[in-house]
Parts: sequence; structure tokens; C-alpha cells
Amino acid sequence: MKGLSLNFAVLSTAIMLYMCQATTHLHPLILIPGSGGNQLEARLTAEYKPSNWFCNRWYPLKKETDGWFRLWFDPSIILSPFTKCFADRMMLYYDLDIDDYKNAPGVETRVPNFGSIESLLYLDPHLKHITAYMEPLVKSLEKIGYVEGESLFGAPYDFRYGLAAEGHPSAVGSNFLNDFKHLVENASTLNGGKPVVLLSHSLGGLFVLQLLNRNSISWRQKYVKHFIALSAPWGGTVQQMLTFASGNTLGVPLANPLIVRNEQRSSESNLWLLPSPKVFSQKNKPLVIAQNASYSAYDIAQFFEDIGSPERVYPYKSRILPLVLQNFVAPEVPITCIIGSGVETPDALFYGECGFDEQPEVVYGDGDGTVNMVSLLALEMEWGDNRNQTLKVIKVPGVSHTSILQDGQALEHIVGEINCINSEVSPLFVFSSQ
Repeated sequence: MKGLSLNFAVLSTAIMLYMCQATTHLHPLILIPGSGGNQLEARLTAEYKPSNWFCNRWYPLKKETDGWFRLWFDPSIILSPFTKCFADRMMLYYDLDIDDYKNAPGVETRVPNFGSIESLLYLDPHLKHITAYMEPLVKSLEKIGYVEGESLFGAPYDFRYGLAAEGHPSAVGSNFLNDFKHLVENASTLNGGKPVVLLSHSLGGLFVLQLLNRNSISWRQKYVKHFIALSAPWGGTVQQMLTFASGNTLGVPLANPLIVRNEQRSSESNLWLLPSPKVFSQKNKPLVIAQNASYSAYDIAQFFEDIGSPERVYPYKSRILPLVLQNFVAPEVPITCIIGSGVETPDALFYGECGFDEQPEVVYGDGDGTVNMVSLLALEMEWGDNRNQTLKVIKVPGVSHTSILQDGQALEHIVGEINCINSEVSPLFVFSSQ
């Protein structure tokens, strides 16, 4: 015993190793996509007034017999006339009288296959190779025993809509959270009462955190085993300011960013993804620099005025900003954040004489190519001293915001975490006296 005590006394490091093996005793798992990560369908009613005859006659190229068609993603939007039609139909409108967002007049939308992973696999099932989204991740999950409809489920949603601070309605977002809650409960019941693993990507992580914190601790403890967040933009992104200022084609070739800019500005969830002053907290660090002004995360309202979008100021200040500032309540559910790092990510935007109608010069910093590192690590910074919140952060160097769903190394980390959650983990201590 004396020798053992001495050995412990001289240890300088102690590494706890977990041997996590695949098991057939799986906790049910629900996938929650990011913005644009699931299909969205639309139908036009008699109230719809197209912006031009072309939209009414030629777009979309294909409809179901009952009038429904795939609004997102449709590859024909890369052609400018179709891009305009698409943008008009994706547009949201803030109604001050009801203090909420709604579709463009005459446009009905729906999210197909809620509860299933079907609309998460490919954004266009006819172009699987170039529009695959969660398909590589799902294949990895199936290899360890997950089966769609039995232990594997999906929670797609209308990603244009977001949530609002307490006291403000958000009908579409709130309905999604309600459906999501029932899906969690049903998945648990279907699997003998086992609590559920929630696996989100990007914006989906913000919805999951809201779901957890809008339900009681007893509900969370009963129904949620673990929350794994991939590439979550906890504090927003600088890139989102580029989207509002000059439009963002999101990598779609040939598309004109100015054609989709107004539609992107109308999105409630895009407001949610603007840089949070709680995370981008340096008032003296401008994120956007123009000819006559600069803007930090504290200057979003003035930024809206100057880019010619003053109608965004009120909903941002009343509905979104209070939500963003209160976004970091610890849910006391184990959380693992898996993030990319070391990828050039917009850190500051410089606009020249042509103003916001031109794409900016970009200064890059660390992140995953979309989300800045300070935002990816926001929960770690906020909850570092919280003993009631279990939080683990895994960085995967060189992996981007979306490639985290298909990169081999990233998938190994994701599956490894799920195996650990599903297995009975026995810690083995390995000590070093170096």
C-alpha cells in the first residue's frame, strides 16, 4: 500500500480511457437537420399572384396531381428566371398585427415525411450524388445497427421559420417543437422506454437546446439520454451578415445572390443566426466595415437600416435579440459538441465604393468555414464552471461545416460517441509518471 501511495503521489498526468464497444442495446436516435437540410414542398392557391407570367406558366416544371411540388431543393433554381420565382415563393412576411411570420400570399408549404429520415438523405432524390445530405451519416449509423422507423428517426422542419423570445408567438416554430417533443416520447416508448439520443446539425442544435429548456427537468431526464450537436452556431456567424448585406448563393452555381437576397433577409431563422453580442462581445471589433460606417454585433439594428432593410429592426430587437441573449441556459442533459476547426471562416467583411450590392472582401479567421470558432465554442465558454452540466467538445481539424456529415474521421468520432452512449462504459485508468 505504501508503494501504491507513493506511485500516486508522483503522478503528473492521469488519462481516463473509455473502451466503448458496439452493442445491440441501442438507444433510439433522432436526427435534426440544419438550415436547408431537408426537403420542403409548396402548393399555390388562387390568392397567389406571380411576379411575372413566366413564374405562373413555367415554374415549377413538375407538380403532383394535387398541386404540391418540391420547393427546396429544386436544381432548376440555378437559372435566373427560375431563381426569381423560387425566391418569391420562399419569402416570409412579418405581420405586425399578429407579431409573427407567415408565408407569401397564396403559398402553402409543408414538410414531408416528419418522423422519417427520408427527406434528410437527399435534397433532391433524383440527384442523389450531388444533393446527398445526411445519407453518409445514416449509412454509418445503419452499420452499428440502427434501423429507420424502429430505432432511427428524423425531425425535419420548415427551416425558414425560427423561434421567438417569451411573450411573442412563433406558430410554425412552436408547432415543430411540439411535434418534435411527441416524436421523442414515441421513439422512447417504441424502444421500451429507453431515453433518446438527439443528433443535430447546425441550426438544428439551436432548436434542440430550446426543446430541452422549454420542458421540465423531469421530462428531460426521462426521455433524453444525450444530445450530440454537430457544427452548432450557438452564437451566430459573421457569414450571416454577408447574407443579409449582399445575398448568399450557398454554393449553388450560376445563381445571382442579389436575386435571393430579399428572400434570405425575410427568413426568421436567418435573424436567429446573426452574431450574438453575448458571444461576439468585443464592441470595438467591427464585423462589417463599409465606406462610411462599421458594425459590431451590437450594431445589428443600424446595420439593417444602412443595408436598406429597416423593416427587420423591430422583429430583431423585440423577438430575436432577447432570445439570443438568453440562449445559454444549461439543460442539465449530457452534451457532446463535435466541430470542425482550422478552416478559413469569414471573420470580417469589407465593402467598397459599390456598397452592399457587391460581394465584400473577406478577412478570414478560425472556424469550420461557416461558423466562427468563438460561436462553435460558446457553450464551453458559458458553462465551463457549471458542475451540473456535462459538456464535451471534440474538434476535427480540417473538417468543414457540411463535410462533418460525410468526412471519414468525423463520422468515426460521431459513431464512437454513440457507441459510448449505448455501451456500459468501464473506465480504465492509465497513469504516467513522466
